[in-house]
Amino acid sequence: MDEKRVGIATLGCKVNQYESAALAGLFQDQGYKIVDFEDEADLYIINTCTVTHLSDRKSRQLIRRAARRNPAALVVVTGCYAQTSTGEVMKIPGVDLIVGTRERSRIVELVKNAVKGGKPLAAVSAYNASDQFEEFSSIPLSGRARAFLKIQEGCDNCCTYCIVPVARGPLRSRKPENVLKTARQLVEAGFTEIVLTGIHTGAYGRDLGGEHTLSALLRSLSDIPGLLRLRLSSIEPNDITLDLVEVLAGSDKFCRHLHVPLQSGDDQILERMGRRYNTWEYLRLVEVLRENIPNLGLTTDVIVGFPGEREVDFMNTYRFVEKIAYSRLHVFKYSPRRGTPAAAYPDQVDPPTSDQRSHRLIRLGEKMAARFASSLVGMDLPVLVERSLPDSYGLYEGLTDNYVRTVFPGDENLSGQVVRVKIEGLEENHLTGKIIAR
Repeated sequence: MDEKRVGIATLGCKVNQYESAALAGLFQDQGYKIVDFEDEADLYIINTCTVTHLSDRKSRQLIRRAARRNPAALVVVTGCYAQTSTGEVMKIPGVDLIVGTRERSRIVELVKNAVKGGKPLAAVSAYNASDQFEEFSSIPLSGRARAFLKIQEGCDNCCTYCIVPVARGPLRSRKPENVLKTARQLVEAGFTEIVLTGIHTGAYGRDLGGEHTLSALLRSLSDIPGLLRLRLSSIEPNDITLDLVEVLAGSDKFCRHLHVPLQSGDDQILERMGRRYNTWEYLRLVEVLRENIPNLGLTTDVIVGFPGEREVDFMNTYRFVEKIAYSRLHVFKYSPRRGTPAAAYPDQVDPPTSDQRSHRLIRLGEKMAARFASSLVGMDLPVLVERSLPDSYGLYEGLTDNYVRTVFPGDENLSGQVVRVKIEGLEENHLTGKIIAR
């Protein structure tokens, strides 16, 4: 039998990236060949996102693109949009199989049972309180130097704007022994940095009881020989404890970068969002982090145009963001999600106002990013080398531990190494420098 080709497209967060890599492994284990999504394939998998209307639209565009590229190919849709909007996905011409976020460990079996051209088969079911963390039989190997490792799934916070608890279900933590086993396998496979991901990463262990906490897990991971760097993908402000700060500050394996979502810098809006902190608490947390972790790269998410957000509320957010002085800012325009409380709020903000506020914050974010990067010029920083730049005559790029892209000259076989780079300048959106130690 000819080798079947699989193309996988991924939208959304780092958790989706991890899961796409795991799905690729499942198909490779069964003799399939993974090809670029833009190439002709026998099977296309679209791992969707539904955090905003834009995510939904991009998901639909990718589904249609796959169906056009090879009409004879099986088109499979999975991910959060598939879970929450199964009916919408079924109406898209060319879809053959829909796999919910709760069913993905069976995806190879489901694909083998699917028939091209018939009514779409939907394997989607609702979550329940007894669900456990879903283990994949394959190790998700992707990229050259950095590996994602999912340690937690689901969320119990239920922010008023967020559809994720519906798309991902309740909090489920991966057993620490399984996390450590996979981490060791990733190191043995040649990865030098591991990024810990989850839907609500900071809540890791709450469902396991006892001493199972994120801090305890990080201590165990830091003892793995050969693992050079550990990074947290995102953590909620009210999940950062003094014990966690002590762990992060106490080992040079932990990258000096945290992504701590803010969402709004106005206390009334935070309360309407169902967030569990106020701006004073957030500011105090940032002060503690910076006191303990010098040159911390601090990134965040902000939502503009949330229902009821007045100009004065937006300006409170603008000034608060400016005061924090983030190293990078991700700005999202509020997008009503069907079934969430905020979607039914009467005082929705009109799109032109949201657009204008978004542009203002994006410009501020660009200024802050340049200011933070400029502050690193003259320093010697550890950089994980990711790849050589094409057609660049010996230039390489990678990320500093505080999450700033850096370009520097080098020689062959640098990818995957952590080198020390003397930062010499800032060009456009990246630092430049030269290697001073390996």
